[in-house]
Amino acid sequence: MNSGMDTAGIKPGFTNPVFDSQDTFRRILDAYAYVGRPQTLGSVATAVGPLAPATVSACLTLADFETPVWLDSRSNRGDVRNYLGFHCGTPFANGADEAAFAIVADSTTMPRLAGFRLGTELEPQTSTTIVVQVPSFTDGPSVRWQGPGIQHEVSATIEGLPSWFWEEWQLNQELYPIGVDVLFTSGKAIIALPRSISVEI
Repeated sequence: MNSGMDTAGIKPGFTNPVFDSQDTFRRILDAYAYVGRPQTLGSVATAVGPLAPATVSACLTLADFETPVWLDSRSNRGDVRNYLGFHCGTPFANGADEAAFAIVADSTTMPRLAGFRLGTELEPQTSTTIVVQVPSFTDGPSVRWQGPGIQHEVSATIEGLPSWFWEEWQLNQELYPIGVDVLFTSGKAIIALPRSISVEI
């Protein structure tokens, strides 16, 4: 924790940090095991600035002092930085290509996927996981997903993504085993999109 940080006004994290983080981690694992199925988090932290409860809970569960976090222009503000610094001890990346995790609070203006850290053939796990907050999982265009974790195919309706997203996702998937992973959040729910999943619009 930064000893020079102003801790006044920082919202609390999980009510029961050990239990709640374990419960959230299990649900994130379920999201990756059952790709395309929304998982409602049972233990959520309160919203912080523009970050919805599921986004905050994912940060509390996944981020720590070893995971540089990049914040987009909407989330890069003092209350968010103080909260993540205080509760997670996370360092902040200057560029998206330096981040272990990226927080995108405004999905309509998110950077191109190739601008994040893609990992290497020897260390594919060093790529960025992008936490993308969206308005809903019901009102977006229907996109068919196929791949590991999906028995045949699943239709996902993610609202609020930029027009280029799905076309660029296909380019990302073709890079497998390198490439980014995405964890969509909306309200108190999450959907995982691993790099191994192909899409059809």
